[in-house]
Amino acid sequence: MNRSIFSLGGDTLGKVAKFARAHWVRQPLMVSVLLFSVLVTTLADVFTPLFAGRLVDAIGRFGADADVAHGDALYAFALLLVLGAVIAIGHRVTFGALVAFTLNMMPEVAREAFFHVQRLSTDWHANSFSGSTVRKITRGMWAFDLFNDTIILGLFPRLVMLVGASALLGFYWPVMGLVVAIGSVFYVALVVGLSVGYISPAAQLANAWDTKVGGALADAITCNGVVKSFAGERREEERIDWVLGKWRRRTRRLWMRGTNSGLWQEIAMLAFRAAILGMALLIGWSGDISAGDLVFVLTLFFTLQGYLREVGMHVRNLQRSVNEMEELVDIHAEQHDIADRPGASTLSVDRGEISFDKVLFHYQGHATPLYRDFSLKIAGGERVGLVGHSGSGKTTFVKLIQRLYDVTDGAIRIDGQNVAEVTQESLRRQISIVPQEPVLFHRTLSENIAYGRPGARLEEIVAAAKLANAHEFILDLPKGYDTLVGERGIKLSGGERQRVALARAFLADAPILILDEATSSLDSGSEHLIQEAIERLIEGRTTLVIAHRLSTVKSMDRLLVFERGEVVEEGRHEQLVGLSGGIYRSLYEKQAMELRPAAAE
Repeated sequence: MNRSIFSLGGDTLGKVAKFARAHWVRQPLMVSVLLFSVLVTTLADVFTPLFAGRLVDAIGRFGADADVAHGDALYAFALLLVLGAVIAIGHRVTFGALVAFTLNMMPEVAREAFFHVQRLSTDWHANSFSGSTVRKITRGMWAFDLFNDTIILGLFPRLVMLVGASALLGFYWPVMGLVVAIGSVFYVALVVGLSVGYISPAAQLANAWDTKVGGALADAITCNGVVKSFAGERREEERIDWVLGKWRRRTRRLWMRGTNSGLWQEIAMLAFRAAILGMALLIGWSGDISAGDLVFVLTLFFTLQGYLREVGMHVRNLQRSVNEMEELVDIHAEQHDIADRPGASTLSVDRGEISFDKVLFHYQGHATPLYRDFSLKIAGGERVGLVGHSGSGKTTFVKLIQRLYDVTDGAIRIDGQNVAEVTQESLRRQISIVPQEPVLFHRTLSENIAYGRPGARLEEIVAAAKLANAHEFILDLPKGYDTLVGERGIKLSGGERQRVALARAFLADAPILILDEATSSLDSGSEHLIQEAIERLIEGRTTLVIAHRLSTVKSMDRLLVFERGEVVEEGRHEQLVGLSGGIYRSLYEKQAMELRPAAAE
């Protein structure tokens, strides 16, 4: 974790700078206005002490050469007013442009991150905390705002002030200019060194635990139903306390390092001040400096000191923004395992025929393939049950059809079209899925039902709900189709969620249907309503049913029995149950034995 923001090894700053530049170049006019206004405003700050000194010198000559002195004083006074106006207008232009610049950029950053995350693989989402991902995106978005402010309003004007002050003083007193340049560079180097080598490692650890706090909170809150079921409130509180304790210790170390760094910066600034004042005294003793010159030197130094005092804060802000943006940049760097090929066509489905042609597939990190030289054809409109022990390959079978994974070799075709050569959007629009445990958005019932067909009219939504036997219970809800269902549909029962998922599939009206045993965990009343709806739904569609209870697939046209990535048995229920020693017969008899005591009771 001991990586600096400027280290070439970790290349953290390089990654973030490249990310920022890619967004900056989209607004070239705004960036130009910002940099020009900051440059002009800072240069006005640089020259203000010079004319303040000229005003003092002119006032000092009022008694000796009044007419010339009055003219010089008025000239200096007028220039000071002009410079003040330039500074005021420059600040207004800068902040106005920065607001527009940043507000254009922040939604863009969040939108692109969301776009990218949406298209990352199923495995990536399975291995990532959703709460942590949200935290990385939102924190990175705000860190980008801080990054822009730090570069444009913080470091750039201080660079201009440092160069301008050194050059202006060096023009009149070369040694003084040299002292200012060397002192400024030394001070900035000290600040950068403390921020990079001392504060940055602590900041990275603190950020990592901040992300873990978000993930732990989201995990516990999302699974609150399980927590309540097992009286786990105290355990979850203890777990959160432990995570928060680690975050507290890491954050305390970060804050204390910031305090210690501030002390060293104060000592360095004191030494710098002593060098400048000492040099001014030496020049004054030599008689080579007027009262106005002394005002010029001291005013410019105190102006420069004000700029330099904030260098430490801005470097720390840069370090913090870079560290906080790093996780967002890393998300963008994640490769899309499944991507549309260049020139991918749109899938067109007439019959709904599915074929596996010599498919080779193994999961990433697994040396042994799950499918090897696997070939199979499912006719259009055929109803097929997928049976087998857990891990036998039936769930992977339907995920490959959806192209949630790419095959290693061979091809999967729908109506003769290779699914790898069509767009994922067009492929998945041709497939409706009713999972075993449907997940609903925390939106209205009508929005959830219409998710498979955006823009559907209310009468179409109602018709789909009637086909799914969902219309009656929806009308009984306080707001009917406008009822919010809660996160993941928690306000509805399991049977109600299942019927909403079926209504969604009815409305999508896709020619291929995948059912993941939609009645396996329901009461008999709900099961009857759902089974009735399913019979209507599968009519005329190519249907794949992942079977957990074999009684639900007895009427299928064909059953495929999977074992270790192979179809070891296939046929109708009556054929397979008659195979002596067959896997299907064994599974069926086992389930029948488990049901007998319940039937007897």
